Amino acid sequence: MIIELMTSGFFLKAFVGGVLIAVVAPLMGTFLVLRRLSMIGDTLAHVTIAGVALGFLLQVYPLAVGLIFALLASFAIERLRKAYKTYAELSIAIIMSGGVALASLFFTLGKNFNLNVTSYLFGSIYTLTDLDIYVVAVVAVIVLIVVAVFWKELFLLTFDEDAAAVSGLPVRALNIMITVLTALIISVSIKIVGALLISALLTIPVACSLLIARGFRQSIIFSVIIAEIAAIAGLLVAGVWSLAPGATIVLILITILIVTMIVRRGLKI
Repeated sequence: MIIELMTSGFFLKAFVGGVLIAVVAPLMGTFLVLRRLSMIGDTLAHVTIAGVALGFLLQVYPLAVGLIFALLASFAIERLRKAYKTYAELSIAIIMSGGVALASLFFTLGKNFNLNVTSYLFGSIYTLTDLDIYVVAVVAVIVLIVVAVFWKELFLLTFDEDAAAVSGLPVRALNIMITVLTALIISVSIKIVGALLISALLTIPVACSLLIARGFRQSIIFSVIIAEIAAIAGLLVAGVWSLAPGATIVLILITILIVTMIVRRGLKI
């Protein structure tokens, strides 16, 4: 059964898409979690769904419109964070509310495509097209290159934003860059794990790695490894037993987190 799956065209596309996202999602998620911005994933996911719904309404490539919406939302979040420095989390709440409202409006206007949009809510990795794979690959390459080039700056910004500003780093530009990269990842991940589950891929592998890692670099490496294990195992399990791939991946991640917590607690005792 597994051999048949691995030789199927649709499964190979799903496998490639899942592996790519499992690299960049926890990579960027580490920066978000350590900066206490993990909820930004849910926010951008809801906005992206609004863009996807509009794409179906206009009969344009849905992920492209979702990507535009996510990018616009990322700039709006940074603008609001600057306006409400003391209450920065307000920016996330405001943008999420707007995204949900727009999605609801577009759903109402396009009742005949609601079934298609639902696949973006819960993920539809087995329906990835060649174009989807190309888009995911391009985004993955962009994220990896940017993180490699700005590694030291992102490290300092993550642990001490004030020190980064004092040292002369362009803090605002770096914040925008992080949010934009997150928007790119979420917009292309929507069809893989779904808008309602994408936040899990950004945060749960990081939560696992923080329990066992002994440093920032280790945390990133472990989070990516854990995400890859969950993605590959989730696709295989879902394929063999005809389960929802996105949900299976997330449940495996949660299982890994629980086991990690139990083992870590046991070792301490």
